[in-house]
Amino acid sequence: MRIVVVGVPADGWAGLAESARAEIRAAEVVFGGHRQLGLVPADVEKVPWPSPLLPALDGLFAAHRGRRICVLASGDPMLSGIGTTLVRRFGAEHVRIVPAVSSVALARARMGWSAEETEVVSVVGRSVHRVSRALAPGARLVVLSSDGATPAQLASVLTQRGFGESKLTVLEQLGGPAERRTDGRARDWPHPPGDALNVVAIECAGPALPTLPTLPGLPDDAFEHDGQITKRDLRASALARLAPVAGELLWDVGAGAGSVGIEWSRAHPANRAVAVERNESRAARIRRNADRLGVPELRVVTGTAPGVLTDLPDPDAVFVGGGLASLDACREALRPGGRLVAHAVTLESEQALARAYREHGGELVRIAVEHAAPLGGFTGWTPARTVTQWSFVK
Repeated sequence: MRIVVVGVPADGWAGLAESARAEIRAAEVVFGGHRQLGLVPADVEKVPWPSPLLPALDGLFAAHRGRRICVLASGDPMLSGIGTTLVRRFGAEHVRIVPAVSSVALARARMGWSAEETEVVSVVGRSVHRVSRALAPGARLVVLSSDGATPAQLASVLTQRGFGESKLTVLEQLGGPAERRTDGRARDWPHPPGDALNVVAIECAGPALPTLPTLPGLPDDAFEHDGQITKRDLRASALARLAPVAGELLWDVGAGAGSVGIEWSRAHPANRAVAVERNESRAARIRRNADRLGVPELRVVTGTAPGVLTDLPDPDAVFVGGGLASLDACREALRPGGRLVAHAVTLESEQALARAYREHGGELVRIAVEHAAPLGGFTGWTPARTVTQWSFVK
């Protein structure tokens, strides 16, 4: 199968290069959304995308196997677009991309922002809370919107996070004859929902206090918790050994407040995590923490390990922070090269980690943390519980 994906600018057929027009004319069937299909001549067979699209994708292309297929996309098909989906599904050798100028490039041009100083966040079909991960004083963001309601939703999230003074610029129908720009501040966003085809440029103005970094070791009070949380210093040690790599999957087993899975996810936008927690109120708390800290895609599974682990995709890394009954199952599930870190605070659980170390190797350490605190009229050290940590590479 050979598929050509053509990026269509907002001004439609008139804005296409002749080579892109030739690809569309040469096709026997053209797939696309209703808006894209309406921009091209009527003398080609047009098939609008079904809804939902992804479950129907294989059957749709199988039905037209052997024909010359052209797919229409908006702007750059590889920017949160159908091109990325088709390359993943059918392979780069079967999909040829003919891009137009992306909405991100046009937005940066309108704002006078360089690529190097601009972060792109997509909330297309996703939670607007994803923007929270990127918030920092002075940061410049281009957000790909889901619809006309997205700008107001973003303004609300920014205000909740202390970035109400941020300037928002909504750029609609970029590159087309109906292009329009609206500006405002997040804290008193004045505009009603506009055109569904828009991107939002954000100039972040936030609190003078330090903002939360993406490096591991967030303060414990960054998380809502009931005391069941992997504390800051231990969390930083665990994540150093879990070694987050872009796009990898973590299981956070016995997640408590979800702090390890959330920090893994914050390390890179492509990272994925599953938080496994048997307590329903804590599971709900994890979801709130994930939204507030900008990783709403973190998956929360409510149930008891190891039973609930059997249906999960194989992980690249596992953190076991609550109970060690699932230790063997977690180790077995790891992909080759995967990392496992487990913590123990009781004598019994420490003995389980010692056995694992004896049988499988790895690294076994004890971590003791003490905090300075008032002692009468002086200052003394208050020790926390010593934690035994076993880390292992498969």
